[in-house]
Amino acid sequence: MSDPEYNKSLIRAHYEATANRFDPAAINEQVDDDFFDHAAGSRLGPDGVKQHIQGLKAVFPDLHVVIEDIVAEGDKVAVRARWRGTHSADFRGIPASHKLIEFTGMVFWRIADGKIQERWASVDLLGPLKEAAGV
Repeated sequence: MSDPEYNKSLIRAHYEATANRFDPAAINEQVDDDFFDHAAGSRLGPDGVKQHIQGLKAVFPDLHVVIEDIVAEGDKVAVRARWRGTHSADFRGIPASHKLIEFTGMVFWRIADGKIQERWASVDLLGPLKEAAGV
C-alpha cells in the first residue's frame, strides 16, 4: 500500500536533488534501478537521471524549479511546476539567448517500494526557448 504523504515528500525531495541542487547520492536513493521515463522513452535508472540533469544544467546552470501544485493518490503523484534558468548554451539547435527562461509543465510519477519507478512529463520548454532566441 502506498502512502501518498510519503510519496509527495519523495517527489519534493527529488526536485530538490535534481533541478535545485544537484545531489547524485540523493538521486541514487530516490530512483529505482529500473526507473522508466516515458517522455524519454527509455529505462534510465539513477545514472540516466543524473546524466539528464547534468545536460539540463549545462544549458541552464542556474536552473530552479518551484512546485506549484502537488497531488497524490495511491502510488501516483501529480505535479504542476515552473522552471526558471538562464539559457546559457545551445539546446536542440536553438542558440543560447543568455536570457532568463521560464517554462511550465505537468509531471506524473509512480512510486513503488519507496522509490521512483516511472515518470510521464508534459513540459513546454521549446516554446519559451524559441521565443527568447527569436527563432
